[in-house]
Amino acid sequence: MINEIINMNGYGLYVWSAFTFTLVSFVSLYIVTKAHYTKEKNKFEVKFGALDPKKAEVARSQVINREILSTTNNI
Repeated sequence: MINEIINMNGYGLYVWSAFTFTLVSFVSLYIVTKAHYTKEKNKFEVKFGALDPKKAEVARSQVINREILSTTNNI
C-alpha cells in the first residue's frame, strides 16, 4: 500500500523530487525575505527611532511607514 503511494505508478521519483525542490525553494525564499525585512526594519528604526512626536506622527501617517511600524511601538 505505502509502496504504491511512494512509487505512483512509476512517476514517484519525478513527483517527489519536484515536490522537494518546490518545498526547499519556498522555505529558502521565506528565510531570505524575512532576513531582508528584518534588516530594513532595523535600518528604519535607527533612522527614525529618535524623532520628536510631531515628526513621528507624520512618519506614522505614510502608508509604507505604517506597514513597517505595524509591529513596532518604539516611536
